[in-house]
Amino acid sequence: MYTHPKLVAFTGTLEALFREVDEFLEDEWGSSFSLHPNRPQRGETNNPEMDGLYNIGPDFTTGLGSEKGRGYVISLKAATLEKVSPEQFEFLMEQAALLIRKKLPEYFPGRNLEVVRDGRAFKIIGDFSLGEA
Repeated sequence: MYTHPKLVAFTGTLEALFREVDEFLEDEWGSSFSLHPNRPQRGETNNPEMDGLYNIGPDFTTGLGSEKGRGYVISLKAATLEKVSPEQFEFLMEQAALLIRKKLPEYFPGRNLEVVRDGRAFKIIGDFSLGEA
């Protein structure tokens, strides 16, 4: 299967951004809840999506039925058996969205990308063009 080299580069940069956001969440609020017993401690794997309290990442959506159209929905999960209240979850999502909004120009200079609300979710929208191969 062919994957456009600029898509590979874009995806890698996006993953690096979300790794930084994961580090931020873990540093600031990693002890807010007890870790799920089956989840490795932070740093025990090579992938921060697989360890620590938080798993945050981008999920691409074509935006059908959305007010804002296509983009990357910011997905956040807490690996805990404790109840995370809607207020706590909203706070964490807002903090993550603020950091992503701040860091987008650093990771994607020259691209018009922004973080917006789309219903209850936060989404990265804007220029996802790849140009020519």
